[in-house]
Amino acid sequence: MPNISSAAKRVRVTEKRTLRNRQVKATMRTAIRQYLQTLESGSREVAEASLRNAISQIDRAASKGVIHKNQAARKKSRLSKRLASLAS
Repeated sequence: MPNISSAAKRVRVTEKRTLRNRQVKATMRTAIRQYLQTLESGSREVAEASLRNAISQIDRAASKGVIHKNQAARKKSRLSKRLASLAS
């Protein structure tokens, strides 16, 4: 336990931010998982809607600094590539 009040505050703030970041990341992962499940079902329209939701969640996580913008771009690219391979 910190002895200095500013250090104690940093601990409190870090705990709050960690919880918020964990929620954002979990929401993003859930959206990606749902998209991958809709891909397996084979319905292209549902998969496209699910992809839009997943991309939205990825962008939200990147804008909040939970993930790096390059990681967000890489995830979106890989998910889009999977939808394109469904067509062929």
